[in-house]
Amino acid sequence: MDEHAWDSLFHRFRSALEKQGSLLPSVSLIAKEHGDPFRILIATVVSLRTRDAVTLKASRSLFSRAKTPDEVLELSEEEIQKLIFPAAFYKTKAKTIRAISRMILDEFDGVVPDTQKELMRLPGVGVKTANLTLNLGFGIDAICVDCHVHRIANRLGWIATGTPEESERELMKVMPRRFRIPLNELLVRYGQVICTPVSPFCSRCPEEETCPKVGVARTR
Repeated sequence: MDEHAWDSLFHRFRSALEKQGSLLPSVSLIAKEHGDPFRILIATVVSLRTRDAVTLKASRSLFSRAKTPDEVLELSEEEIQKLIFPAAFYKTKAKTIRAISRMILDEFDGVVPDTQKELMRLPGVGVKTANLTLNLGFGIDAICVDCHVHRIANRLGWIATGTPEESERELMKVMPRRFRIPLNELLVRYGQVICTPVSPFCSRCPEEETCPKVGVARTR
């Protein structure tokens, strides 16, 4: 697709989400409220395997007490656990959040690094977390591929890949640069409320008539 086609597609997706009254994903809301790379990074850690509404509540609860690496380290692991509960794996995440904060202070002078390589040195930070932090925290156009982006991009035939890692590489080849940051934000919500993993709401999708996988999608 050329840039105009991508622009038109993103517009149709946004219009479909607006009809559902859909909000931004939780981490995007945190980014919109604060624009702080540290809070975006930590909210992304909290979000892993956790529902959006829980992520938002847990992240705001934590940030009401600690907004910087220094402030996080003033809290015990147990205090962080209570603040982010009931996020999935909250005990492990509390330990990870303290470890990330310690490393940012010790090795990066208290500043969240702005490269994928350095971000992935932080405890518990993988490609998805690093790229979303780069996207929302620094405006760097790395492509963040989670399960929703991977699924929808393959369902719609943009790419044909077996893993999110492969999807990231292939999307970098086909996706014009200016769409790379909003891609995750748009498809996460789209995958949550319209193009769901099982029994997607195809009638809500503007691509229903042209989707190459619509028959398969309805059975997955």
